[in-house]
Amino acid sequence: MASGSPAPHPTAAAFLARLQELRSDAEQRKYERYFKMGPGDYAESDFFMGVRMGQVFDLGKEFVAMDLPQIEALLDQDIHEARAGAVKIMALQASGKKASEDLRRSLYELYLRRHDRINNWDLVDLGAGRVVGGWLADKPRDILYRLAHSADMWERRTAIVATSWFLRTGDVDDTFAIAELLVDDKEDLIHKATGGWLRDAGRSDRPRLLEFLDVHAATMPRTALRYAIEHLDKPAREHYLRLKKA
Repeated sequence: MASGSPAPHPTAAAFLARLQELRSDAEQRKYERYFKMGPGDYAESDFFMGVRMGQVFDLGKEFVAMDLPQIEALLDQDIHEARAGAVKIMALQASGKKASEDLRRSLYELYLRRHDRINNWDLVDLGAGRVVGGWLADKPRDILYRLAHSADMWERRTAIVATSWFLRTGDVDDTFAIAELLVDDKEDLIHKATGGWLRDAGRSDRPRLLEFLDVHAATMPRTALRYAIEHLDKPAREHYLRLKKA
């Protein structure tokens, strides 16, 4: 089947069969080096078949008509690329021009209900903006604050990453508010997300970013700070790094 052409039978089983055709031992070894999979690491229990993410995303486009029970069946797989494909399909469906309100709601509810299977940083980043943020764009966003207080770091990451959808229209309030909740988080992957989304919010509202940094730069994790100041000019970056050292 040519890449990008619709799958004749958009089922989880058919998706898995295509993954098997594409798997590579060399690619599997790359994943094992790229993701932290040692004892106690965030991806300790994850299994990578060895399919390049570009190919997984192409499959997501082919299988974009997959219904929700089949998407959930993919999420249930131990294979990382299967779950990545499921989230990619969800994101494509949620942001489709013809996506109905009912479909977008159902995808949002599936994402939250099966967050136990959206359990790595790349999976969160694939779906949180379009599926969660897209649904909440014109609705109350209390759920994001509950997620930000979750004991599960992937739910906390969803809280900040979902705000990427709001940033598309210059809506920065929730990004800064949730960053405030996460700024002292103990997990490095939350530091990276918090700093990265602060940086992106600063593109729309530089004074608000500087105000945040004036308060938090001296005490926030260095990784979060370095991400947050990435697009500032050199004197500003050096200023906030000096505050951190002090």
